[in-house]
Amino acid sequence: MTWDQMQELMWPATWETLGMVGIAGLATLLIGLPVGLLLVLTDRGGLLQNLAVSRVLGAVVNVGRSIPFVILIVAVIPFTKLVMGTSLGWQAASVPLAIGAIPFFARLVETSVREVDGGLVEALKSMGAGTGTIVRKALLPEALPSLVASATTTVIALIGYSAMAGTVGGGGLGSLAITYGYLRFETAFMWVIVAEIVVIVTAIQLLGDFTARRLSHRGDYRSPLGFFRSATAKPDATEEDLLSSR
Repeated sequence: MTWDQMQELMWPATWETLGMVGIAGLATLLIGLPVGLLLVLTDRGGLLQNLAVSRVLGAVVNVGRSIPFVILIVAVIPFTKLVMGTSLGWQAASVPLAIGAIPFFARLVETSVREVDGGLVEALKSMGAGTGTIVRKALLPEALPSLVASATTTVIALIGYSAMAGTVGGGGLGSLAITYGYLRFETAFMWVIVAEIVVIVTAIQLLGDFTARRLSHRGDYRSPLGFFRSATAKPDATEEDLLSSR
């Protein structure tokens, strides 16, 4: 197979992979972030302590993380058909990708949020801040660098999942590698695809690391801790100032 022939096949497959990962990544962020927060808030000693909800939610997340992705793709075919109208193609593959990644990301969110200084939460509670304010002003902003790193890890995992989805009609670079690299013995083509995936993953990792580092420096980033530091430096600061945006 010539380089021109490879390029003809690779560009559409690359966009299919990026498309399915993008859709699944967005769904994972929108659902996995609240689920991860609930795991923390409803746990023992949490702001919304509810052990029954915490245990049920934790069990669902654990089950979701335990199912091998190849099996999950097949198991959710009826749901995929219901949502997308088909179980084939890169659009359909985004459904099992999201279902597989949501519990994974939720646990990473839980770990990130638990690392937030409990003293900050207690300080806000003592000033009458509600749960919503504490989540917005303390938990999410303070955990943001770690959340960015978690999102980066999840997106990279989704790229790996997308290659597996390609083996069962999901399209993308995985399908191309199996169809041509394995079934048609185009070994050189398969290694070109592997190299492209490595480049994509490396670029995403570098971007995620750079963003997390910038946020960690807190230069232009308004951390809630800054309010308390300001309060220490300025004795006339009031509780109303600290909670003005409640």
